[in-house]
Formats: sequence, C-alpha cells, structure tokens
Amino acid sequence: MVEKLFTPEEAAEYLSISILTVKKWLRSGKLNGVKISNMWRVRESDLEELIRSDSQCADTVKEP
Repeated sequence: MVEKLFTPEEAAEYLSISILTVKKWLRSGKLNGVKISNMWRVRESDLEELIRSDSQCADTVKEP
C-alpha cells in the first residue's frame, strides 16, 4: 500500500496551522518529513502521530 505524501501546504491545511509553522516543525524535527531534492514531503502517518502525541500532552496538562 502506498502512503499519501503531503506537501507542507497540504499538511498545514490538514493540521489547520500556518505553512510557516509546518516548515519550522520540519526543520526542528517536531514533525517528521522526507526531503526530496529541496522539497519537503510529509507522510500521513507522521501527521497522525503528531496529532496523537500532541493530544496526549494536552491530556496530561492540569488546569490551574
């Protein structure tokens, strides 16, 4: 099965965040991606993993 690859623009839309944030996360390693020549691509499973990890972090934060 071939996994869908997202451009940074598509990933930003999928996550409802800015493209600048996606690119910053790719450079920092917060979001895993594949660089093909000079173009970033993000696997759908990497987007889902980011969502899962962020929701787990949010669940552990206590309200003041």
